[in-house]
Amino acid sequence: MKFSYNWLRDLVDQLDTPPSELAQLITIKTAESEGVEAHGDDYVIEIDNKSLTHRPDLWGHYGMAREVAAILGRKLIDPVEPQEFPGSAAVRVSIEDHALCPRYSALVFDNVTVKPSPQWLQQRLEAVDLNPINNLVDVTNYVLAELAQPMHAFDAAKLQGSEIMVRPARAGETIKALNDETYTLNPSNLVIADSAGPVAIAGIIGGADSAISNSTTRIVLESANFNASSVRKTSSRLRLRTDASMRFEKAQDPVNTIRGLERAFALLQEVSPGVRLVGGLADNYRPIPVLPPVVLPLDWLNRKLGRAVPEDEVRRILESLEFRVEEIAPRVFSMFVPTWRATKDVTIKEDLVEEVGRMIGYDSIPPVAPLTPARVPPASPEREFHYSVRQMAAAQGFTEVHNYSFISEDMARVFSVDVSAQVQVSNPIVSDQNLLRTSLLPGIWKNIRDNARHFDRFRLFEIGRAIHPDGEVPRFTAAMFAKDDGASGVFELKRLAECLLPGVSVRPADATQSYEHPRRTGDVLCGETNVGRLFEFHPKMVEGGRAAVLDLDLTRLMQLQPTPERYQPLRRFPESAFDLSVVANPRTLIADIQSALEKLAGDALLSIVFLREFALPDGARSLSYRLTVGAPDRTLSAEEVGLVRTRIIEGMRSAGYELRL
Repeated sequence: MKFSYNWLRDLVDQLDTPPSELAQLITIKTAESEGVEAHGDDYVIEIDNKSLTHRPDLWGHYGMAREVAAILGRKLIDPVEPQEFPGSAAVRVSIEDHALCPRYSALVFDNVTVKPSPQWLQQRLEAVDLNPINNLVDVTNYVLAELAQPMHAFDAAKLQGSEIMVRPARAGETIKALNDETYTLNPSNLVIADSAGPVAIAGIIGGADSAISNSTTRIVLESANFNASSVRKTSSRLRLRTDASMRFEKAQDPVNTIRGLERAFALLQEVSPGVRLVGGLADNYRPIPVLPPVVLPLDWLNRKLGRAVPEDEVRRILESLEFRVEEIAPRVFSMFVPTWRATKDVTIKEDLVEEVGRMIGYDSIPPVAPLTPARVPPASPEREFHYSVRQMAAAQGFTEVHNYSFISEDMARVFSVDVSAQVQVSNPIVSDQNLLRTSLLPGIWKNIRDNARHFDRFRLFEIGRAIHPDGEVPRFTAAMFAKDDGASGVFELKRLAECLLPGVSVRPADATQSYEHPRRTGDVLCGETNVGRLFEFHPKMVEGGRAAVLDLDLTRLMQLQPTPERYQPLRRFPESAFDLSVVANPRTLIADIQSALEKLAGDALLSIVFLREFALPDGARSLSYRLTVGAPDRTLSAEEVGLVRTRIIEGMRSAGYELRL
């Protein structure tokens, strides 16, 4: 944003600091300077206004002059002369929603003359990149640049009726604006309207049908205050940003509307001699709540700043910025925030620390390391367990991925999720990610599809939280993709599950979801507790290959971790091992046969290992196991080993199994 040096000099008493030095002071105390350039007999100081977005008062010369006066310790000159506007207003003003328009003030002037502005006024506007148009419009732009108060002048003869209404637009209403563009409006857009329809888009631009022309002799001069969010949304929707909208988006001071009219009245008398005020002030507003004072303990201020600031210096700084200061206790100030700093700017004592700090200069604060004692953070068993799970998966060749916690409604339906029962995101980062995930599967599925285009095989895993209306559940999901029949992926993930929780088993699922393979889906169990799911994605879900998935509940996985094994000395007595092959039908579970063998072997069994599987000509399977037996206090005789073996064989045959010996 550009500021005229001569303009600032008119507003600060005895301002004699050269423009370049003044720009440097502003840079240090207030904002970032873009430099100084000559403009006729004036100089223009350009300020990077991105750093001033929370300071609506600094969008005008008077607000910046207040900062300059405080920096230099000079007196601020108020350009506004208080005016009286007695009598009944010549125009009525109605506001449909004061939340969208806290205040709307207007005056009516007669006997105006439209002509070019005086040269001094044109030069001031040109210096700050505002184009001179005519004396009436230039006055409104002058007030905008000086007081940061946007204004607009209507040709009173072109308005229909005697009432100005501030209301939401009707659906489908249109308006031809001053830029000769026609805009179609909807109820989310606030407009200024007469009895015939919109005459301006509130806070953004006036309408062409009520614009000032060379034949104008009577005007309605408005000075209003609009809701910042409403102006911003309308400006974005219409793709129309103006000098007015940029200021209203920063939450302007409602008190400034009257000051704007007072300043404009004085200027009109100068640029249009003979102008006559018709009636009094039309001023429709919602009473502005008085904010409570901010209590500022000076000892706390010094601790926050990192250096001591004398009490008199704190008072001088804050009063120079026009805060009202009262001492309510020894070394405790009560600060009354001026209206132009109370619109989303200064609300807490930390804000006042910034005001004092920037004025004394942060370079005056010695850099000292904080005297906070260093303490070891409390242990987090959950985080340590998640780290061990991550290490185990990575050690087996899995690559960790991180996905967003948001999914679309279409993605939720793919995974059989009830959309109505999900946690909705009120302000999603993109329109099609409006649900919080209740599973890590959607993200993993997308990872598989994306990577399958480039790789023949890969392994992925993610640790994250599934978010439900009643809380969050940490989950571990791993996936293996390969362009083969997919069998190896299921067995590899089963092995990973056994590494994460020794003793788990996988049982065929009683029911499957639409995204699961109907023959390759099982529940992961630890005893009778379900800790997750092992399945293969349905072939329709993955193109060009097979993808197996292991999905585990990390909370249950952590709770069921076995206690650390105690040291066991080496066995003193020899062991004996023998192999047995059991013939079973194709649907018999290997784990069921193994469980039956363990029970028949009894206490003498030390270990059992599945060796291999053979397909027999008749379609049956031959499942081979190696059993190791022994005793803790002696060596089993050949007869005792034979009795164990015979008991197992007879027991299995009684259960209907055939053994190959």
